[in-house]
Amino acid sequence: MAKIIVYSTESCPYCHQLKDFLKKNKIKFTNIDVSKDKEKSKEMIDKSGQMGVPVMDIDGKIIIGFDKEKIKKELKLT
Repeated sequence: MAKIIVYSTESCPYCHQLKDFLKKNKIKFTNIDVSKDKEKSKEMIDKSGQMGVPVMDIDGKIIIGFDKEKIKKELKLT
């Protein structure tokens, strides 16, 4: 099973869509609220080069934003 980390914030609607999508598909993930953890926020920026959320790390493969098709392909849900 892939190790999945979702970097998000509570106020981000796309973050909620991403997490709801993963839950609906019974995909386990670790959620990190980068607005509450500055160290993890820096980690997310270092990994992705992005300051915006959501950012998803699937075993080191970075997906920026809620790109459902990329996520489905990476998790082999298609």
